[in-house]
Amino acid sequence: MMTDDDGSSSRSPLRCSDHQIFDTKNVDVGQNVTLICSRDHRWHFTNLFWIRLVSQNFPEILGSTTSHDAPTIENTHHITTKQEPGTFVLHINRAQLSDTAVYYCIKVRQRNMTFLKGTFLRIKGPDPGITGVTQDSLSNPVHPGDPVTLQCSVLSNSENRTCTEDDRVYWYRTKPDESHPSLIYSQGKNGYDCEWSPEAPSQQKCVYSFSRNVSLSDTGTYYCAVATCGEILFGNGTKLDIEVPVVHPWNLQKTNTVVFLLCVALSISLIVIAFLSYTIKEKHKNSAAASLQTNTETTRAEQQIQQRGLRTH
Repeated sequence: MMTDDDGSSSRSPLRCSDHQIFDTKNVDVGQNVTLICSRDHRWHFTNLFWIRLVSQNFPEILGSTTSHDAPTIENTHHITTKQEPGTFVLHINRAQLSDTAVYYCIKVRQRNMTFLKGTFLRIKGPDPGITGVTQDSLSNPVHPGDPVTLQCSVLSNSENRTCTEDDRVYWYRTKPDESHPSLIYSQGKNGYDCEWSPEAPSQQKCVYSFSRNVSLSDTGTYYCAVATCGEILFGNGTKLDIEVPVVHPWNLQKTNTVVFLLCVALSISLIVIAFLSYTIKEKHKNSAAASLQTNTETTRAEQQIQQRGLRTH
């Protein structure tokens, strides 16, 4: 077992203090924040660090110093670390929303690391007064080519709202074959309808709508995200399933029967037309032959009459 200068013991090179101090601070945006870590000048060959942990990011070292008295000051953007009597202080000037994180004061001596102080610092922005974001589900089946309207309702309370920023709504779509959601549409203050509740005059409901004619590629879950006052609030999502109409066997058989009957009727019509055309042609030929024969006989009769007249003279 290893022993530190302050008399505490450890079982491994990397450990947490047996008396770990961890607290939570809630601070409004723009305020100053001071975090204090104890320091003992009797800790020989010891360094102190302030680090910041933000989700999905590597730890960030904000400042370091030694345990013995030394006028060390470090600045990182709007964050300052410095020694004060018996303490190692971290000061945040005019806190920003991005300063929300977990802050640790760590003591390092040789291969030993001790977490002396931990603070979860939450920076609160202006209250948007939004009490809920809901989305309506689709009740009727949707087929390719159908017009679909998705709705997102934002409930707010004007009495609690301390932010004057306009809301902005973004529509995202997630699909099983995609690792990240896709932004498909955004709309500002002109794309919604708002109404006040008659029961509670301070309650307001704004409905954002998004419409399109869908195809098979539009299948997925659609989320509306309301961005306001430095915050993003997501709705519960609307699942959109595109159904392809199924042709039942009996419908297919009925269709085939109708097509067959139409083909038969067309064939009969063609036969009748051909027969009528042939009959008309034959009748025309017979009429022409009869007319020719009549003309021939008339000519012969006239010739015979003329010959008889010549003989008489």
